[in-house]
Amino acid sequence: MGSDIRNPWHGCHKYSEGCENCYMFYQDKEREKDGSVIYKVKTNFNLPLKKDRQGNFKIKSGAYVRVCMTSDFFLKEADSWREDVWDMIRTRSDVHFFLLTKRAERIEKCLPWDWLNGWENVSLSVTAENQRRADERIPILLDLPARHKGIMVAPFIGEVNLDSYLASGQIESVLADGENYEGARPLHYEWVKSLFEQCKKYQVPFSFCGTGNVFVKDGRQYNICKAYHRVQALRSGLQYPPVNEDVRIQKRCRSCSRKEICNGCRWCGRC
Repeated sequence: MGSDIRNPWHGCHKYSEGCENCYMFYQDKEREKDGSVIYKVKTNFNLPLKKDRQGNFKIKSGAYVRVCMTSDFFLKEADSWREDVWDMIRTRSDVHFFLLTKRAERIEKCLPWDWLNGWENVSLSVTAENQRRADERIPILLDLPARHKGIMVAPFIGEVNLDSYLASGQIESVLADGENYEGARPLHYEWVKSLFEQCKKYQVPFSFCGTGNVFVKDGRQYNICKAYHRVQALRSGLQYPPVNEDVRIQKRCRSCSRKEICNGCRWCGRC
């Protein structure tokens, strides 16, 4: 199943401590833009409905689409645009849409009129960068009707205990990732291992996506370039169910293992 990213709008306002070193603000700054300026991305706003010259959808059936990775799907400033996106998600019932938010308290009022018990092709997930935000957002998520619910612990900036939430049986997956770019705060191996063991206890799939720039293990700090965040996360063995590292990266770039096809990234040059 293919994976894609779709940003119907861009820009955000920093909302909690996890936003302090937001990658979107960093990348916009590199392009001499202001990440706090929120705007509708007109060029590909209707991407799920676009077709090629043969009349086939550009986003293939069965694809997994992550929505608003450079914003927040439930951002108040996007209220006037969101209904059109719901219409597209409703139409493309053959595509799975991953919605991630820090604004858990806004989810219910922003759901479509025919949501009922949730749509099979939509996953609702909240971020929980530390225990405070986990305890603030996850109970809201658990009270909502949805077919698929998940938690993303990213940026992982403090130890998180999800035991009581995982025990509910509602959480389908937990993702964890370190912090990237300027000012990245350290991620401790012990935090990841604890979360891995909690998920294993309740048989909830857990994916350690990346170490982040600064990773601490056994009291030693490692500064890891972005190209190797995922590689080192796989090598940690903290994936549930277990993942064969060789299988996961054998089709990727031979040098850095970042992408399915090497495009000559600045870390290694073209294979």
